[in-house]
Formats: sequence, structure tokens, C-alpha cells
Amino acid sequence: MTKSNYQLTKADFNQINKRSLFFYQWGWNYERMQASGYLYILLPQLRKMYGDGTPELLEMMRTHTQFFNTSPFFHTIVAGIDLAIEENEGVEAKETVAGVKTGLMGPFAAVGDALFASTVPAIMGGLAAGLAKEGSPVGILLWVAVAMAINVFRWKQLEFSYKEGVSLVTTMQHRLSALTDAATVLGVYMVGAMIATMINFKFTYVQNFGGVEFNLQNTIDTIFPRLVPALFAGFVYWLLGRKGMNSTKAIFIVIFIAVGISLLSKLLNTPILGPA
Repeated sequence: MTKSNYQLTKADFNQINKRSLFFYQWGWNYERMQASGYLYILLPQLRKMYGDGTPELLEMMRTHTQFFNTSPFFHTIVAGIDLAIEENEGVEAKETVAGVKTGLMGPFAAVGDALFASTVPAIMGGLAAGLAKEGSPVGILLWVAVAMAINVFRWKQLEFSYKEGVSLVTTMQHRLSALTDAATVLGVYMVGAMIATMINFKFTYVQNFGGVEFNLQNTIDTIFPRLVPALFAGFVYWLLGRKGMNSTKAIFIVIFIAVGISLLSKLLNTPILGPA
């Protein structure tokens, strides 16, 4: 199947937006975060494009249940581009769709959270609270108006990004491969940045040899800064590649290792690992 025989309509966009506004975060979990919510908002349209119960539908459902996490204020931009690509390329666009989602989720998460989860609430909430404190009803009305404006923005961006996505895969096909490559590189970069910044532990082993202090972490940092998080991520990646292994089992293995290192530290009366 190279192309879907179904073209999305206004009713489809309305259905996606309703699901997005009310149910997108309901399936959030630590394993794949927003992946199930992303699939849920698109599932009726995927069924129309690929057919209910078809191998193509199952393949794309597997693709969309992979890890995904971005700002709730921008995720429908990703969904719009995704739908445009799938509508024109079908299941053959699986790798392209996965690359676009991986590449865009990081930047949109940073921009969306900084803008709509921090800046706007801080500024407009302060104004609304100040007016309300003075007894003016404009305060609550201002806050409601801002919230409605944000929801309207979320509603409109889906169809806009879909139309831009259609243009991308029809009249600018040569740019699609460039976008895919750039999204893949950006996705790898974001994963690397997340490993370096979010895995926050280090060796705390310090020993004195003949009046000379040996700090294991400082020694490692002079050779390869942030090597410990990289090795830890590589170990978990290796675990997940083993037959019969899944993320839940890997989490329990990591917990057992952490408990074991803690017990070993107590037995040796020397700290081995600690927070960075």
C-alpha cells in the first residue's frame, strides 16, 4: 500500500481536536509517556486510511505506540504533519513518520512548556490576580479569555500543519528526505542531551593513598565527561535488546542493582554512587 484512498475531512479534524483537548494525557505512563494518547486521538482516522484490522493498520499502530512526549500545546502540529505524510505515502512512510515525531517532539516540548506552561501563566495570571485582588471581575474574565485563546490556538494548528504537510509531501518531495534526515539527527541529538542531563548520578568513591586523594569521578571526568550516564543508558539499551526483556523488567533490574550497590556501600562503609 503506497497511498491511502481516504482523504481527511473537517469532521476528522474536529474529532481529533476533541480527543486531543479532553483525552490526550489520559494514557500517560512512565514507560512510553504520551504514546498511547497520541495513538488514541488518531486511531479513528488511521482506521479510515488503512482499513479496520488490516496488517497496515497494525503496523502503524505499533509505530505510534513507541515513546512519544512533547508539549500538550504543540502535539497536534506533529499530528498534522504525520497525517499528511501517511495519507500520501501510507505504511511505507513508517520510518519517515517515526523520524519526524522523534525529531520534533523535543523542540516543541521545550518551546511549548516554556511559553504556555511558564511564561503565559506567570504574566497573565499575575495580571488577573492583581485585578481580582482589587475587586475587579475583569481578573477572572481575563484568565478565562487567555485559557480559551490557548485552546483555540491548539484547535487551529492541526489543520494548518496538515495542509503544510500535504504541501511538503506533494509539491516539495525533495525536501521531505531532508526533513526526515534532519529530524533523525535532531532526535539522536535530543536523546543524547536527555541522557547527559536527566541521568543524574555519579561515582562518589574517594580514597586516600599515601596522602594523595583519589576521586574516581574526577578521574573519569578528565577522560570522558558524563561517561557514567552514557554507560548506564547503554546498559539499559542492551537489556531491552535481550530476548524476553521489556521496560518493566528492566526497571526492576535497575532497582535491584541500586539496592545492591547501596548494601555494598554500607558493608564497605564507603559511598560508591550518589546524586550528581
